[in-house]
Amino acid sequence: MTDCGCEAPEVKTAEERRVLRIALVLNAAMAVVGGLAGWIAQSTGLLADALDMLSDATAYAIALIAIGRSALFKVRAAKLSGSILLVLGVGVLVEVGRRLIYGAEPLSEWMIGTALLSLVVNLTVLRLLAPMKSGEVHLRATWLFTRADVVANLGVILAGLLVLWLGVPYPDFVIGALIGLYVIKEAIEILRDARSETNE
Repeated sequence: MTDCGCEAPEVKTAEERRVLRIALVLNAAMAVVGGLAGWIAQSTGLLADALDMLSDATAYAIALIAIGRSALFKVRAAKLSGSILLVLGVGVLVEVGRRLIYGAEPLSEWMIGTALLSLVVNLTVLRLLAPMKSGEVHLRATWLFTRADVVANLGVILAGLLVLWLGVPYPDFVIGALIGLYVIKEAIEILRDARSETNE
């Protein structure tokens, strides 16, 4: 009876839950670490990255709740994830503007070290989520979140190197703004994806 296929949905759901729990814990931990490091280092790039990780943790929690629920619930979960991401992206741009006005002295060593740690975490999560990138809408959203994080981590590392080399804070401001814009782009993509599911 092992080839009847009747157990496949349960196995898949259990695996999805396991992966999403791991992703949730890792992202929540890095949101705390990155937020503290960003505050200590006065880095908009690290703060933006930490907010992105926090939004990811929220998305994974929503995805966990959505598993086994109706298609409508999953679409609503994806819309909520996208909306949260959109708000955080706008918040990052506001913070960049505030630091441009009042000034900041980002610490490049903290930026590079923390971003490298985040990159390792996100590459691990991305590998775990790879089978889900063509799955249901709420699972596709989690994969998109993590893909955005990898790009952001690389950007923060580059900005840290430029701050170290040039001795000015502007690369940090630039990467903070770019992460904010990228986060907004990902949010719009998730919301569009959810809308297309509703119209099908």
